[in-house]
Amino acid sequence: MKRFLTTLTLAIVVLTATSCSSVQVASDYDKKVDFTQYKTFAFFKTGIDKAEISDLDKKRILRAIEAELLAKGYTKSENPDMLVSIFTKSREKVNVYNNGYGPYGYGWGWSPYYWNNYNTVSVDTEGVLYIDLIDNAKKELVWQGQGTGYLSKNMDKKEERINEFVSKIMEKYPPEMIK
Repeated sequence: MKRFLTTLTLAIVVLTATSCSSVQVASDYDKKVDFTQYKTFAFFKTGIDKAEISDLDKKRILRAIEAELLAKGYTKSENPDMLVSIFTKSREKVNVYNNGYGPYGYGWGWSPYYWNNYNTVSVDTEGVLYIDLIDNAKKELVWQGQGTGYLSKNMDKKEERINEFVSKIMEKYPPEMIK
């Protein structure tokens, strides 16, 4: 019986962890901007240097953004129409799962007073990636995408997870203009 409950607890934790693997995205933009005017891009070094992540992760993010923009038909340029910047945040989230039987103890036991409580604690890192697109001529932010999700602890999956973040965010660009 105890083995069954341990297996059940583990299954719930795995299910919860895998259900959190998606990236939640949002975007905002200047509704007065005609996004069809932008054809070229470059990275805004000043903004990117402020991102508080490793240089390797910055490179991974920038490569993913570049690939997305090139796939959308944009060209990288020394004299771009728009600049691309990033900003990141992260925080540790402590999750406590209580797999008890409730206040009266009814459940898989030998008596109605049987009380058995299994607690599972996990610590995950939730990250937020902001991608900012800036009008180079006006030096104004015209579009911002945000992706929030859990970061991979597996170093082999890190690049894959970064690509997923960037891809999901960039699905929102260019914005569908409401007429």
